[in-house]
Amino acid sequence: MKIDIHTHILPKEWPNLKEKYGYGGWINLDHHNTGCARMMKDKHFFREVESNCWDPDVRMNECDDHGVDVQVLSTVPVMFNYWAKPDDAMEVSKMLNNHIASIVAEFPKRFIGLCTIPLQEPEKAIMELQRCIHELGMVGAQIGSNINGVNLSDESLFAFFEAAADLGAAIFIHPWDIMGKEEMEKYWLPWLVGMPAETSRAICSMIFGGVFERLPNLRVAFAHGGGSFPSTAGRIQQGYDVRPDLCAVDNQVDPRNYLGKFWVDSLVHDADALEFLIKKLGLDKISLGTDYPFPLGELKPGKLIESMDYNIEQKDKLFFQNALDWLGLSANHFL
Repeated sequence: MKIDIHTHILPKEWPNLKEKYGYGGWINLDHHNTGCARMMKDKHFFREVESNCWDPDVRMNECDDHGVDVQVLSTVPVMFNYWAKPDDAMEVSKMLNNHIASIVAEFPKRFIGLCTIPLQEPEKAIMELQRCIHELGMVGAQIGSNINGVNLSDESLFAFFEAAADLGAAIFIHPWDIMGKEEMEKYWLPWLVGMPAETSRAICSMIFGGVFERLPNLRVAFAHGGGSFPSTAGRIQQGYDVRPDLCAVDNQVDPRNYLGKFWVDSLVHDADALEFLIKKLGLDKISLGTDYPFPLGELKPGKLIESMDYNIEQKDKLFFQNALDWLGLSANHFL
């Protein structure tokens, strides 16, 4: 069995939100050819997507080709819309979440849903998370690595994490609103350098801010193998040791104590990196994740794990058991 915890999906048809709300900044879909669409932010090109970004039949066929049994569906991070007016972001979140829930309801053995929520207003975010869990049958939420520049350690966000823990919701944290993006646009550096740094920013914020300490039952997974955090964990610990006046102001527990307390996906594109990740975080905390259907993801899902000299039990953990633990599900859910 293979469960891919990191995949993105959009509705095929999407309204003109600039016309609807009276201001710009929203994503539009321009279906310029059969099976192809341009994601446009106002008049600016963002990304080309194909039918596997919206058509569940295409997705299932491609999953079958690669032996993937289940995809965890989440929106494309550019759709977080944390910058928008809270009421508008709430309405858009509901549209996205209803769409994902409808696909999961139609194909419950092939897909699991994560919602998106308007975290610029945490009370609304909690309401939508509750609706998605209780009414739509979703299992958690995907959120960004910061909320309009506010770190995930900020006290204003703690009530959301507390609600997620109380609901038993799985949280997937994906880098977005990348710090320094404007200064490094050339060479695709926001994606290659900025995203790994953003993920480390999120992990460090939750460690130093005491989120993991205060909510030990909160189940959190981070995209892209935890970004640059695993390889800089020693530096982070050293900073805590030598400058507790800066690093230990909100949580007096060693950062190293949280290694193995959260999950990451396996998307590191390198055998040595995967070996290091397992050594650093533990075999039980890495789950297959591909960033499907985007080109910076693992284009043949599971290829890296399959290439490793692991036994069946180890590969089963990486391919599905760790994912089930993070999602709070059993394999019987898909039988």
